[in-house]
Amino acid sequence: LDLSNCSLHSVPPGLAEASAAIVLDLTENPLPALPTGSFLGFVQLQSLALPRALECPGGRDAWQEVTVARSSRLCQGQRNPCNSSAQLAWPCPENSACAPDGPGLVQCLCDSPFHGYKCLREGTFPTLLFGGILGAATVSLSLLLWGTQRRKAKAP
Repeated sequence: LDLSNCSLHSVPPGLAEASAAIVLDLTENPLPALPTGSFLGFVQLQSLALPRALECPGGRDAWQEVTVARSSRLCQGQRNPCNSSAQLAWPCPENSACAPDGPGLVQCLCDSPFHGYKCLREGTFPTLLFGGILGAATVSLSLLLWGTQRRKAKAP
């Protein structure tokens, strides 16, 4: 994705839609800084060219090679922060596993069959029970209101 020399003063809001990009060029743009979550979801990004004044997202540890040229900075080879030896392993809760979510970013995904807050619930969501209770409560309340409010609707 070539966004070089597009006179960008900030990261475009639609950039998240290009999360499948492998190569991204933002050089020759007057970008003041990169917001923290700008590259959330860019798991496949392997080469990122930035104006020289900007640092690589995630820092030097998030990339295998950082090259600084005259007017640009090239960040190449995104590292997996989950199995990085540069720092301790990412602390994911029990019943979950670390997964990369962009340069220097991680997410914790629940192992099957766990789900919910901190992956503490086991099994699947009780959809039939939930729908049955919700449906019965809705029908009961509707009948009650219809029966009690019917008299008022008939009066002139």
